[in-house]
Amino acid sequence: MRTIAISCLGWAATAMFVASYFFARPAALRTVQMLAALMWVAYGWLIGASPVIAANVLLIIAAAWTAARGPHDAVADSVGRNWARRRERAADAA
Repeated sequence: MRTIAISCLGWAATAMFVASYFFARPAALRTVQMLAALMWVAYGWLIGASPVIAANVLLIIAAAWTAARGPHDAVADSVGRNWARRRERAADAA
């Protein structure tokens, strides 16, 4: 029974991670990814797989880091696109 429960945890983590890509808002995507990675850490610990633990701890850190700086990059990207459009319009007008 324990093996089945551990296997179910791994499959649930997989499903949650894949589902995260269907979220439109980046904050929601990263939150779900962090939860899925936490599930993977638990799974890795239960099966004694340190590479699974390490990889998912790194994913948690990366998702948390990008979530913390999130809106700033979106604004910068938007400004960059607007600047490119203005340059294109100026070139077309000339």
